[in-house]
Amino acid sequence: MKNKLEIFKKAQALLDKSEVQELLAYCDRLEDELVDLKFEKTNNKELILLDMIREVFKGCNALEKEQLEHERFGYDAPSYAEAISNLKVFILGMCKDHKIYL
Repeated sequence: MKNKLEIFKKAQALLDKSEVQELLAYCDRLEDELVDLKFEKTNNKELILLDMIREVFKGCNALEKEQLEHERFGYDAPSYAEAISNLKVFILGMCKDHKIYL
């Protein structure tokens, strides 16, 4: 199964189109709903950890995208300190909610 971004590998310009961005956001929401459904069915900590890793990966991709936009359009640089702090809060919150001890 291809990663949704691999589908646009040969047509990177399409990623800038609002319709494509909307479609990718919709895919993300569907993936989240699928993970939530799996949690409800199994209540498995492995799935919770897997979801946490996916969310971290999404956050890393978002930072990379923001950095590319900064370089391309001259926007303000991303705040990595804030991103790291948000990531830690997310991980600790997930661990507390699901009784996962690091």
